[in-house]
Amino acid sequence: MEFNSSERSTLGVEIEYGLVDRESGELVPASVELLAEAAAPYGTDEHPKAKNELFLSSLEVITGICETVSEARADLATTLCELKPLLDKRGLGMESSGTHPFALWTDMQVTPNPRYQRMVDKLQWPATRLLIHGVHVHVGVRSGDKAVTTTNVLAVYLPLILALSCSSPYWLGEDTGMASARTKIFEGMPTTGVPPQLADWNEYNELLEALINAGTIETNKEIWWDVRPHPGFGTVELRMCDGIPTLQDTMTVAAIAQCLVTYVDDQVDAGHEFELLPDWVLRENKGRASRWGLDAKLITNRHGSTKPLRQWLEELIDLLTPYAQRLRCLDELNYAHTIARDGSSYLRQRAVVEQGGDLHDVVNLLLKEFDDDLARAAAELPADGSPSDSNESN
Repeated sequence: MEFNSSERSTLGVEIEYGLVDRESGELVPASVELLAEAAAPYGTDEHPKAKNELFLSSLEVITGICETVSEARADLATTLCELKPLLDKRGLGMESSGTHPFALWTDMQVTPNPRYQRMVDKLQWPATRLLIHGVHVHVGVRSGDKAVTTTNVLAVYLPLILALSCSSPYWLGEDTGMASARTKIFEGMPTTGVPPQLADWNEYNELLEALINAGTIETNKEIWWDVRPHPGFGTVELRMCDGIPTLQDTMTVAAIAQCLVTYVDDQVDAGHEFELLPDWVLRENKGRASRWGLDAKLITNRHGSTKPLRQWLEELIDLLTPYAQRLRCLDELNYAHTIARDGSSYLRQRAVVEQGGDLHDVVNLLLKEFDDDLARAAAELPADGSPSDSNESN
């Protein structure tokens, strides 16, 4: 495959949401009807930036190609503001967490779409239980070789970014003991998890050809690694994150992604060779982040030395600060300090139960966080309610 290179580290963000009945807290299979109404003003069958997902109780909101994190936030807020009155009149809310705290995947209805039906027919149980939500971040890269190098390097930092997003302690009504149960659920699918360390774009193409010849995949879109090159968009796509309840926290993840990719690009141009961690360390560190979240201790070398995740995160923020200044996302990058101090969503959800609430109260927290955050983001939109100058969606 050819890699459609991006000249700059442009940004695209995709967020998956669950549609929730505000009274019961249950997921509601309303996406087709809702999105058809949202698309009507555009004179098309599909909204340009709000899409169906695997189950009728979920949808995805995407940005266009953005230059900055603040532009991506405005783009997402604009679409969410379009959807909110359609939700309100149906008594629905939206929440983005890695898993809904008590919904049952056996109750879900698959969206009538040939692509989803093919996936379910082929993969069966691992696909039918994918009642999960995530956040994906695309960052533009200048060549296929750089996309492979960037994928290798970002895999080292994967646990730090995952920990900032962990939001799935509950699954099927029970506390899993995990910060991110979603991570383990998704790993039940083929071609998922930590990416293999490849040498260059040619080796990626050789692997792609072998997987297609073997009948494992039909296209590169069925490679669902935690971090992967996306040849069609000319990006590296970070896919490891849980659903994140607020745009504020989501933009911190986006800022780290954009800064990290730009850092790698500069280092490659300077002739720097990265010291990567062995595959067993990458997998162990991801497992530790999904289990303990921000409180994890991560392995830093092949000899088994460890470091608190929060300490490594602080060092990463320091490393990326000059890039955040260049990319105009310093506030969003620095907000990672706040998340590290106050905790990400999995801790806030557990606090509700520890204080005497139940899982319906946890859903109410997620709905309130979404509503309050969207109100803040909407207040900062331009008077016409549109983002600055996003182009076609990533």
